[in-house]
Amino acid sequence: MADRTGLNGRDEPSRGDDDHAELLSELDSHDLAFALDVVDASDRNVFAADPDAHPDAVFPQSVASGGPTPSGVILWTRLEPEAFDSDEPLGVQVATDDTFEDVVFEGVVTESDRIRSHDYTVKVDLDGQLRSDTEYAYRFVYRGVASRTGHCQTLPRPDDSPESVSFAVVTCQDFLNGYYPAFHYIAEEDVDFVVHLGDFVYESDAGEFKGLGSYDYAEREKSLPSGFDHVHDLTDYRYLYRTYRRDRFLQEALESHTLVAGWDDHEMVDDVYWDDETDAPRGEHPRTDDPEFMTELVADAMHAWWEFMPARVEYDPAGDSLQDRFRLWRDLEFGDLVDLVMTDERLFRDPPREAIPTVDNVGPHREPPGRSMLGDEQREWLLETVTDSDATWTVWADEVLTMPLRLGSGPLSLYPVQGGWDGYTRERQRIAEHIAQADVDNFVTVTGDMHCYIAGYQQTSYPGRVTGGEGVAQGERFGVEFMTPAITSVNVAEALHLTRGKRKQITEPLLSWLIPKMNPHIDFFDSHNWGYSTLTFERDECRFVAYAVDKTENSPDADREVMVAYRVPEGVVNLDEITDQYRQ
Repeated sequence: MADRTGLNGRDEPSRGDDDHAELLSELDSHDLAFALDVVDASDRNVFAADPDAHPDAVFPQSVASGGPTPSGVILWTRLEPEAFDSDEPLGVQVATDDTFEDVVFEGVVTESDRIRSHDYTVKVDLDGQLRSDTEYAYRFVYRGVASRTGHCQTLPRPDDSPESVSFAVVTCQDFLNGYYPAFHYIAEEDVDFVVHLGDFVYESDAGEFKGLGSYDYAEREKSLPSGFDHVHDLTDYRYLYRTYRRDRFLQEALESHTLVAGWDDHEMVDDVYWDDETDAPRGEHPRTDDPEFMTELVADAMHAWWEFMPARVEYDPAGDSLQDRFRLWRDLEFGDLVDLVMTDERLFRDPPREAIPTVDNVGPHREPPGRSMLGDEQREWLLETVTDSDATWTVWADEVLTMPLRLGSGPLSLYPVQGGWDGYTRERQRIAEHIAQADVDNFVTVTGDMHCYIAGYQQTSYPGRVTGGEGVAQGERFGVEFMTPAITSVNVAEALHLTRGKRKQITEPLLSWLIPKMNPHIDFFDSHNWGYSTLTFERDECRFVAYAVDKTENSPDADREVMVAYRVPEGVVNLDEITDQYRQ
């Protein structure tokens, strides 16, 4: 083991050949939810549905699609246990029209034991069955009842040249802390895909993640089956996903668009990281000091996420390391227009730094070599994928804030977001310098986690020593960064009870002015609102539009407004604000 010679003996990575060995052993005992086989129907009556039958009685979490490829998607649903009959097949149909007159794929799922063992969830992989760059309608039919009709979208082929690709980008949807009208608006957006940056569920039912200004919301209560305030096992995680997925607005969004899903920390536990001394995860959980329990808990979290998310993730049960066994990190090619690169920033990160986050303490010169958020293999894959991209736009779906965020001035500054890349400045510097030196054109990073709206510039260095620069030296701009807001989760203003009345009127413009003043690389900042954003990529520009949606109204008519909009010209690292165009 390496000597721990960081700040007063802290922060030193200590990775070895047995890294994640206990988690690998635990995963060996889990029957993970892979796609089920679809076979030809022996009786076409399986596709006959009563038009008056209500789908919620049989499909309480409705349907979803995800994991797009140029020739397919993964379809998902869940059956109501009380409606389940092991002798009845589940039909699935895909068509070019909502009336299902032009059916292009159909079959039945008969693996009843597998369905039951995975909390009655079903995944069907259509890779190799569909045309590229095409929208389809799909549905499941069970015992004469049809699910709601979903719509899915396949990718363009890698050598195609689409004129545009668009995404809705979402993150951080604490069920206890508000309603989901933002998802209703997302369902109505004319976008090709939904990118989820993580925190799909939150692991406490006790209001753990509320602030001084948070409301209690009717019909948003939860009660974990274990009886504890925090998740304790697979049953608790499954309960959370079932509860979240019953929300009708969330269902609308997932029915309407194909999902590209990542995760952040709350799918496991808050602020989760890997403790190499115990070879186990740690985080904000009452039993974080119990390595065996935490290893089992994270395996349960991964198990439930895989059951409830239609994600295309590499899994090799024979892999000798976690990187070989399980890869959430992946890239998607949208023809020659966009390469989307997704990373896993939780399973491989080193512990948080223990030093007070002053200018001196957070600089890369004060951080031990080898300390990482991504792990060596994933970081090198990220750099190779980004720098080898031939697409017009290269997009990094980065779960946490990449740019520095400073509070204060000069030597009195603090960098409070230590869960983001301000807590891993040496690795950030290495990534930034590598991408800048490779002269990657049109590099866009989209982030979440912090529950704010941010637009700014990625640079090789920034004022101060947080990135290794001296004094107020400004580095080369090599890309732009957009942070999408939380759907509902507590933001800074809500935590401090500043989101209503006079307090909001005073503090919202003040904070939106103050943060860019302290951080010249940040062009826009807001932490008083909630909502979502859209990203549209065309040959000559990228457009980012951020919306605020009133989370206190459980209504499709909840107030929505454009917070900010930007245009980034192709070939130019520049943020052109175009908000007025979208407010007219």
